[in-house]
Amino acid sequence: MRDINIKDIRLLLFDLDDTLLRSDKTVSEANLLAIERCRGAGILVGVSTSRSERNADMFIRRVRPDLMITSAGASVRAGDRRIFTAAFTNSETEEIIRKARDVMGPEALIDADTSDTHYRNYPVSEDEERTGWDGSVATDFSAIPEGVLMVCVNMPDPEDAVRLQNTLPFCDVVKFANGSWYKVTRAGVTKASGVEALCEELGIEKREIAAFGDDLADIEMLRLAGLGVAMGNGLSEVREEADVVIGDNNSDAIADFLEKLLEIRSGEGYA
Repeated sequence: MRDINIKDIRLLLFDLDDTLLRSDKTVSEANLLAIERCRGAGILVGVSTSRSERNADMFIRRVRPDLMITSAGASVRAGDRRIFTAAFTNSETEEIIRKARDVMGPEALIDADTSDTHYRNYPVSEDEERTGWDGSVATDFSAIPEGVLMVCVNMPDPEDAVRLQNTLPFCDVVKFANGSWYKVTRAGVTKASGVEALCEELGIEKREIAAFGDDLADIEMLRLAGLGVAMGNGLSEVREEADVVIGDNNSDAIADFLEKLLEIRSGEGYA
């Protein structure tokens, strides 16, 4: 474990799905209260998610984050200021969708995110609308949306993902932890690169960040942060890379951890 000074922590960064969000896509009251206590102690609160900004906002309005890294690092915002955006050009988005269909066939399941809209070429259930895709736009992608930050493709066979990656040298193709969906972002754009942009803009050092996550896309962010915290339900690769492993996302493990952090900062606890 790295030499970490808990008292240096100035920013909390939370992944959403299977980390700050419980399985029912809510944030526990205990976690909300602990986050507010941290904010009251002068610690900034941020989220770092693969969800689009609008989609993430559906679930975290009560969290009131000071900072947001969304679309897997393709958009970074501090308050009302947009710090960084890595949108594809329309021709690049068109190429990604065309090559996804070359790999998966014309019926490939595809979605695309801009900062404020989720586009998809497949139907979703009422339950799915309530838990993630409320307000999404159905399209056949004959017209390419402006400002696409991330494209996702359903590929049950990992070899298809390799084939797609090989045809898109300007992209990174990365699997989500659960299911068979892969996200496609501009090469080198990650949650960790979003953290770098925040640090540069706000004058925060990486050692002053505590980052929480569970998925492959979180590993680099946890390594970069001064304190990397993995959820107990996280992938084994994530737990192995973290400085600390806490309970699962359906418990109040984050609240328990934050309370201990506050005790240490106040001199009442031990690191």
